[in-house]
Amino acid sequence: MRVPLAQQVQELVGTSELVIITERVDDVALLIGHMVKMGFVEVLDRHIPRHWQQRELSWGWTAVIWLAYILTKGDHRKVSVEAYIQGMQHTLSHLSGQVITPLDFSDDRLGHLLQHLSKPTYWHEIERELNTRSLEVYALSQHVIRCDATTVSGTHEVRDGGLLQFGHSKDDPRRPQIKVMMGSLDPLGMPLATDVLSGERADDGLYIPLIKRLEAGMSQPGLLFVGDCKMSALDTRAYVVGRQHLYLSPLPLTGATAEAMAAWISDGIAKDRDGALERLVRRNHRDEEVLVAEGYEFERRCGLEEGEAEWTERVLVVRSPAHAERQVAGLAKRLAPAEHKLAALTPARGRGKRQITEEAQLVAAIDKVLKEQQVEGLLQVEWQQEIERHTHYVGRGRGSATRQQRVTEHSRYHLPRITRQEGPSRALTQLFGWKAFVTNAPPERLSLRDAILCYRHEYRIERIFNRLKSRVHIAPLFVKLNNQIEGLTYLLTLGVRVLTVMEFALRRSLQNDHATLPGLHPENKTKMTDTPTAERSLQAFSDVSLTIIKQAAGEDILRRLTPLSGVQETILQCLGLDTSLYRQLEIQGIGN
Repeated sequence: MRVPLAQQVQELVGTSELVIITERVDDVALLIGHMVKMGFVEVLDRHIPRHWQQRELSWGWTAVIWLAYILTKGDHRKVSVEAYIQGMQHTLSHLSGQVITPLDFSDDRLGHLLQHLSKPTYWHEIERELNTRSLEVYALSQHVIRCDATTVSGTHEVRDGGLLQFGHSKDDPRRPQIKVMMGSLDPLGMPLATDVLSGERADDGLYIPLIKRLEAGMSQPGLLFVGDCKMSALDTRAYVVGRQHLYLSPLPLTGATAEAMAAWISDGIAKDRDGALERLVRRNHRDEEVLVAEGYEFERRCGLEEGEAEWTERVLVVRSPAHAERQVAGLAKRLAPAEHKLAALTPARGRGKRQITEEAQLVAAIDKVLKEQQVEGLLQVEWQQEIERHTHYVGRGRGSATRQQRVTEHSRYHLPRITRQEGPSRALTQLFGWKAFVTNAPPERLSLRDAILCYRHEYRIERIFNRLKSRVHIAPLFVKLNNQIEGLTYLLTLGVRVLTVMEFALRRSLQNDHATLPGLHPENKTKMTDTPTAERSLQAFSDVSLTIIKQAAGEDILRRLTPLSGVQETILQCLGLDTSLYRQLEIQGIGN
């Protein structure tokens, strides 16, 4: 924008026109400063080779600035970055100390960055060094590692050898998907290792390769690997034991476990009557004691094959009252539709009402409904056959006492009574809420109480997947080639790492200082919190802008930044960043 200058200013600058530029700094400076502190630029530049004809801007700075854009805008499309850089050149150049041009972020150059990240020789070393730096800089505990997988759907064409394949999916089974296998560090939930695999792969065989990479980057034995029931495969448990590590996972209700579970639950019910179950009680928001879980444990010997090394593992049989209540409610929701569908099998006679006339057909229809609603043995269904007889004269004409007659019969079945079986229902509900876990950790390392609480923190790795899908918006994938899909997924996990470490560092600093932050909740400006999320903390910087006044020839005359609020300064201080990160962008007055 060009505007005429006042006379006094004209004498100082010697021109009658100036150019005013406004750039939305917002949380970009914070994100770049935090990524530099985490070592992103240094680590990426060390492990991604530089081509002799490469543009001046390094791969490390390219990745950091692109990540700042993704985290700010929630958009990973390559095509949109160049236009964004065009409107942020002054801010990004001052923050990076580099000459930033839109061509540094062209579609082709960003594609080359993803291609480099997709190479295991580069990516594994980048992950390993970033893990080491984060553990040292933020003094993180490295005792518990969670492993899990998620899927990311796309609209890509399915091809042989492609990553996008059809497979079991919680999202949309009608669309092809990739599988993302991840290990994360407790308690902050920081991604440690990520594998991108084709979407048809089963989870069971993905744990051992991931654990191999995780243990290679950690500096101590005796790591506790926590996962879902797919991690409890005997091969996986044997590998963890062989590497002198520990595991904790639930057992799936299949095979030998399904056969033994009824006896384990019966033992638990008997111990409950005798008051022998170990109880876990916590206080709720009303300061009332609430039973969280109860259970018992026993030991057994395990081994892959007879003659091979065996180990002792503990089986933890645990009942969750809350889970049992949800299962009871689910059963009630299944019983009511089942009764309605059964009654609809035999409607009253009427036009358009199809009747069941064969008993075998009726029995098959009843069994189908009971199986669909998973209520076999819980409903008693009684049926009766109705036969209507009608007498007709044979032939045409009026009837008479001597005229021949014939009788036709129309049969149908109906259900006079559908009764809920209280005995089987009561017996079934006694089985609700029980789950078996296995661990090779000794009780002094992981008690029954600690094991229950540890597994209940499984939401921590789910938060990573949630951020991957809702904050950096990995889906839909706007790249097609396998190496681009892999590289982009790895890049976005770096973005999730930034959010995770930022949130952890901010919360720890506030809690150590016994401080709180106000104003992070738009619905309640006075609400104070010592557990802010990274997303709300970044949102607090949404009103920071840089106004640049330049001569028409291009020389900066004045750069003014929106003054930082007390909350913004506190956030920077808690993250170990200085307010100069923002103030360096300014030129306070003419001639300065």
